[in-house]
Amino acid sequence: MRLKITLSYNGAKFSGSQIQKHTSNTVNGVLKKVFESLGFTQTLQASGRTDSGVHASAQVIHIDAPQHWEDTDKLQELLNHKLPSSIHIKEIKTVDENFHARYSANKRVYRYIISTTMSSPFEDDFITFLKSFDLKKVQRAIKLFEGEHDFEYFKKNGSASTNYVRVIYNAFAYQHKGKIILHFEANGFLYAQIRLMVGFLLQISEGKLSEEDLRSQLSKNEHFKYLPAPHNGLYLAKIKY
Repeated sequence: MRLKITLSYNGAKFSGSQIQKHTSNTVNGVLKKVFESLGFTQTLQASGRTDSGVHASAQVIHIDAPQHWEDTDKLQELLNHKLPSSIHIKEIKTVDENFHARYSANKRVYRYIISTTMSSPFEDDFITFLKSFDLKKVQRAIKLFEGEHDFEYFKKNGSASTNYVRVIYNAFAYQHKGKIILHFEANGFLYAQIRLMVGFLLQISEGKLSEEDLRSQLSKNEHFKYLPAPHNGLYLAKIKY
């Protein structure tokens, strides 16, 4: 019996989502331990990885469950009781055996949250605070990411992928309740791609780089040096199947 599980987590508490050799403090590492305590022997599969400090409001995993766990409401209640408060199971559904959290996904949605108000110790783990932000500049520039591009110059070393072409269906920026939201929807993303795209947009906002520079890097004519955006403002918001 295959289960599709939607969960949220506070990435500030973990060294990323993927299981690692040198630490057990990862989202999937904690999930694995709890599932094993309930008699699950199969490996869980996630829709993708998130880096250290990156959050998720709707990550998706699948796992094959022992048949006696047909009561998914009871399983959800028990999982949330056993898991730390930094991980929350939002929904559990029984799905077809062919469903795969990663390979069945069609689109992935990420959001990046920015504020230009005074930083707060209660929000620093969840929002990137900036002194200023030129929304109009960024609203124009972010649209250049839309379409099919080779994003080799928008990835960090360490990416397992050798194909750097991705399709971005929607990219836009807007204000909501005093915050600035950058929205990206694509068929997939490379290692640190979104943080590097946002980092470039922050350079444009500050007037250090231009739309023409962005076009040049997207076409791989030039490779500019700049820092990726901080991890704390980034959220995996939705997986579409």
